[in-house]
Amino acid sequence: MKRNTNRMAVAVAIVLFATLSLISSLSAQDFYQGKQIKIIVGNTAGGFYDRWGRLLARHLPKHIPGNPEIIVQNMAGAGSIIATNYVSGVSKPDGLTLLMPNSAIYLDQLVGRTEVQFDMRKFAWIGSPVSEPMLIYMRRDAPYQTIADIRKAKEPPRCGSTGTSSSDFVLARLLEEVFPPLKIQTVLGYPGGSEIDLAVEKGEVQCRGMTASPFFGREPFLTWQKTNFVRVILFTGAKRDPRIPDVATIHELFDKENAPEASRRVAQVILAAEGMGRPVLATPGTPADRVKILREAFAKSIKDPELLAEAKKSRMDVDPSSGEELEALIRKVLDQPPEVVARVKKFLTVK
Repeated sequence: MKRNTNRMAVAVAIVLFATLSLISSLSAQDFYQGKQIKIIVGNTAGGFYDRWGRLLARHLPKHIPGNPEIIVQNMAGAGSIIATNYVSGVSKPDGLTLLMPNSAIYLDQLVGRTEVQFDMRKFAWIGSPVSEPMLIYMRRDAPYQTIADIRKAKEPPRCGSTGTSSSDFVLARLLEEVFPPLKIQTVLGYPGGSEIDLAVEKGEVQCRGMTASPFFGREPFLTWQKTNFVRVILFTGAKRDPRIPDVATIHELFDKENAPEASRRVAQVILAAEGMGRPVLATPGTPADRVKILREAFAKSIKDPELLAEAKKSRMDVDPSSGEELEALIRKVLDQPPEVVARVKKFLTVK
């Protein structure tokens, strides 16, 4: 009799659990009906972060139950620290606010910058539409056409930067770390990449580090390449890009210079930003069922023929990573021994 009672209790518990799970699932499915989702982009309008945010805003809704409206809000400043602090500390954890920060925003946390009020491990990682190798371009009329030219120059080139987690800043510091006595004068404070490009055009600065896809996918770079106004002097991909076959990769330069293992370890931390791509995150504390819906919607969107057609027309590469993959990557890159963190912190210090 006692055994039968125990079996009945277990059966009731199973049915109750299944019922509650079903109710929770149905509740999550209904949640987005009539709602509005906001994507906070940590950069100015016109760049590829912004363009990806708006492309996803057009296609994500049809893959989310309830077909919510999605709008994009630009919140530029401090290399997207302002936007990341806002989403982490102000936005409600309800699945209605998404964030697209700089891919290297984790570096500001790793080195303990005082402005950082977030923990990247606590965000809900939704996915990234593309992996992004980086490059440095230089005006052709500047007296620095190779890394060797910069290394032996009496006066360093001036490169524009939006903040300490931006591609331009971290690439400059990485080169200084691995190829002394090379120096680059970083001019901080530009609100976005488009403003740096304008500064290059006007001669305020001579160079910029950036992700590769915008350089091959939008103006002014398409015209600049045709008119030979600029040239690429460094590429961070695993192998050379056929569009710039004469440009050595940073890994080739490491081998040529016999870069020590400690420097290569630091480079791995910095270049992990490539794998982050154009990350999409949800507010820390977002319910797991809503995170699941957003991840599934992202996965469907990035395979959507209409989105892919728009991306191709706009010269936007597509090489997606899942939220689970990004979550594992951010935990790995932030879990560094003290000596690596100390070296990264030293060379990312604003001078």
